This record gives sequence, C-alpha cells and structure tokens, in this order.
Amino acid sequence: MVTLNTLRIKVLQSLAIDRAVFFAIIGKIWSVSAGLITTLLIAFFFSPELQGFYYTFNSLLAFQVFAELGLGGVLTYYASHEWAQLALDSHGRVTGDADALSRLVSLGRFALRWYVVAGVAVTLVLASGGLMFFGANGDQAISWRAPWIVLCAVTGLNICIAPIWALLEGCNQVSNVYAYRVIQYAASSIAAWVGIYLGAGLWVACILGVTGLLAMTITVGRRYGGFVRTILLGHPKGPRLNWRADILPMQWRIALSWISGYFSFSLFTPVLFHYQGSVVAGQMGMTWAFVAALTALAYSWITPKAPYFGILIAQKKYVELDRVFWRITAVVVAVTALGALGIWTLVYSLGQLHHPLAIRLLSPAATGYFLLATILVSASLPMATYLRAHKQEPLLALSVISGILTMIAVVVLGRYYSAEGVAIGYLAVMVMVIPFVALIWYRRRVEWHVDPVAI
Repeated sequence: MVTLNTLRIKVLQSLAIDRAVFFAIIGKIWSVSAGLITTLLIAFFFSPELQGFYYTFNSLLAFQVFAELGLGGVLTYYASHEWAQLALDSHGRVTGDADALSRLVSLGRFALRWYVVAGVAVTLVLASGGLMFFGANGDQAISWRAPWIVLCAVTGLNICIAPIWALLEGCNQVSNVYAYRVIQYAASSIAAWVGIYLGAGLWVACILGVTGLLAMTITVGRRYGGFVRTILLGHPKGPRLNWRADILPMQWRIALSWISGYFSFSLFTPVLFHYQGSVVAGQMGMTWAFVAALTALAYSWITPKAPYFGILIAQKKYVELDRVFWRITAVVVAVTALGALGIWTLVYSLGQLHHPLAIRLLSPAATGYFLLATILVSASLPMATYLRAHKQEPLLALSVISGILTMIAVVVLGRYYSAEGVAIGYLAVMVMVIPFVALIWYRRRVEWHVDPVAI
C-alpha cells in the first residue's frame, strides 16, 4: 500500500525537488507573491511618475555587474571542485584534504579583496552616474537625489558580502543558503510594504537593501561564522589558486557574458525612461517585474544544482550529470511555460475588465512577446549552467552577440516604437540565439565527456 508520505516523495523526485530546490522554490514563490503585493501597493500608493523612477532605480542598479565581472559564478564553480574533497564537521569547521582547503582559502581571500573594492567603486560610479542621468531626464518635482545616493551606498555594502553567498553555495551548503534567503526575502518584503504604506516613496528601495543586509548578517553569521572566518580571513598553508593563471581565463569570459546579459535584460526600462518618459518606463518596469520573477522561479531548479554539477564533473560521473540535467530542463521549461500563460492571462483579463491596474502594465501584446522570449531563455539556462560547471565558458561569443543585438534593438525600436517595439526586438534576438546555445552545448558535451563513469 502506498502511503501519503511515499507518494509525496515520489512526486518530489519526479519534479527534481530536493531540500535545496524546495527552499529555492519557496523563496521564489515568496518573491513572486510578495512582488505581486509590492506591485499592487506601488500601483495604489505611487503616482505613475514615481513608479517610473522606482523601477528605473532598480534597472540602473544592475549596472553593478560591471564591477563584479562574473566573479560570483566563478567562485561557486571553483569552490565546488575543491569541496569534492572537503566537508563541514559538527562544529562548523572545514575538514578534509589539506591542499584543497588551502586552495579554497586562497580563493576566499582573493574574493574578499575583490568585492570590497568593487563595492566602493559601485557606490561612487552609480551615485555620480545616476545624478547625471536623472538630472537630465527626470521630473524635478520628485525628490529622488537623497534616496538614490543612500541606495547606492547600501548596494555597495551588499556587494561586499556577496562572496559569502557564492562560496557557501559552491561548498554545497545550498539548502541552508536558500532557507536563509527565504528569511531575507520575507523580512525585506514586509519592511518594504510598511514603508510604502507609510509614504516612504523612493526610500522603499533603500529599506529593501538595508533589511536584506541585516537579515543575511544575522542568519549566516549565526551558523557559518567559523566557515567565514576560515575561508575569507584565514591564511592558505599550501597550494594556492592563482587569479591570473587559474581564475581569470574563465572569469573574463563569464564577465563578458554577464555584461552582455545587462544589455539583454536590464536596458529596457532606462531606455524607455529616456525616450518615452517615466510613465512608460513604469509600465515597462512593472511588467518586467513579473517576467523577471518567472525567470527567477526557473532558476530555483537550476542554481541549487550548480555545485552538484561541479562535484559530479570533478568525479567524472557524467551519466548521473546528464540524468539530473535532463530532468531539470524538462521541469524548468514546463514551469516557465505555465507561468507565462498565467501572467499573460492576468494582463489580458485586467485589460478586458478595464481595471485601473491595467494602465500600469504594458499591453497584452507586448507582454506576450516578452513572455515567449522568456520561455526560450528558460530552455537555455540549464545548458549554460551545465557548461560553466566544467569551469569553461564556451557561450562567450554568443552572449556578446546577443547583448549587442539586443542593445541595438532596444535603443532603436524603443525610440521609435516604444515598448511594443522593444518586446518584438527582444523576442527576435532570442529566436536567433537560443538554437545556437543548444548546438554549442551538444558539441561541448560530446567533446568533454570522453571518459564517463556510471553510478
């Protein structure tokens, strides 16, 4: 007789849901639900112009990818390869192969230095650049300067602690990391809702950042204080990873890919703010919040598996690697397609009902184009993670081409055809690019897996 618990386990296994993925999904479900509540509150408490500033703030913050230069992903993949020979004991101390630990410590010390410098640079560049951008294009009746400067400083502080998340994920502490992220998301969202209700306006973005920083410090510091002191503040006592020889060859490729991603995913709102005004930018930003939430939900299955991919590759267990990959890919595409259908139905229904929220969103047609492109992108995400878990970045050229084409489409079509033109251009680029991602994945898989070891 099949018990309810046995049935539950089989369902979770069929959907490739383990503890790490479970917490990642819970976090994304919270983010999506909380994002919907935030969106509704913004629609009710913000003017259309203030909404435009808020979402443009968020889009410009994505500029921090230029300071991080892809190091976060590199840390996760490199740490996972070293962690194949390491573990945490009951007291939170790192144990295992001494050489692997030494290389991991050298990686952590380098990461800390990099992110502290990056945090300071991001604060200064974003603050000065934002003052010029909003000063030239913004509505001077809205008080945006002080919130923007404080938000830049908070963003810089969050960048300084970013390597902790990346290293913990790489060291296969994914389930705890995502459980803590749920706490972080919940605390930040509730604080933001209170801020919106009390009339904090653009200060809400700062409240989100500060609350998330405090929640992360409390949760991670309580459990992983010893890990952080060992990996980030310790001294390597053996072989070290050399940035120029070991890390840079992959980092610069991922950096270019991530920078290209900025032009592929974060340029829509600022461009429309510049050419079409804050109201259209607000519609774009609110619509993209739904689309981005859908992409984030897809990542709930992918990101927790990146360290496991790296461990399987280090152990040459390619059969198990492919089995997990195909299951995750099927689930991700199905979930994204269903989510896209739900979002489009919501936007279409609001328009048909002439609901006041409809004028805060893009048209159903423009939304549909973005969602179709997102389904295509979701199919490529597991492939990109699979390839990068080999400590390689064969998608570099394709990412750069995609970023350039998207940037041209957004700037040209955004200027003359507003948001719907941007959406069509984005979809056209994805239709051209994604098949090449699949081709590269297939060829590299055949080339790299010459000595498979079955489980």
